[in-house]
Amino acid sequence: MTKVPMTVVGAEQLRKELDILKFDRRPKITEAIASARELGDLKENAEYHAAREDQGICEARIRDIEGKLSNAQIIDVTKMVNNGRIIFGATVTILNLDTDVEVTYRIVGDDEANIKENLISVNSPIARGLVGKNEGDEVSITTPGGMTDYEIISVQYL
Repeated sequence: MTKVPMTVVGAEQLRKELDILKFDRRPKITEAIASARELGDLKENAEYHAAREDQGICEARIRDIEGKLSNAQIIDVTKMVNNGRIIFGATVTILNLDTDVEVTYRIVGDDEANIKENLISVNSPIARGLVGKNEGDEVSITTPGGMTDYEIISVQYL
């Protein structure tokens, strides 16, 4: 399988979610199934069917997280020398040359992306247009809104 890039923070968040699913949610679902079985006929037992559905969702998520972590390539940019080049994990401040709006993004893995926290996926159009460029460069990036010109103000390895 191909390696999936992930930041240290992203890997830690997945490990925490995995622990919660395995050691908190899974036992509660097992208890819910056991107590629903005691209610009688399983064919018409809505509590039992709901608990079994929860169990399936929980187990699928556990397998998904375990698969991602086993194929993760954890990249810690804080241990790299900052040469001004944009790489996975870098925090980038860019200036939209059309609107003069400045914004800061951190380039992260797909599972970590959250636009509300300015965490953009390495596979997003903006990140793909920025990776490999250097501080001070001007770039034109095709976004869903059309072609946009940006100036790279700063690149930090935080």
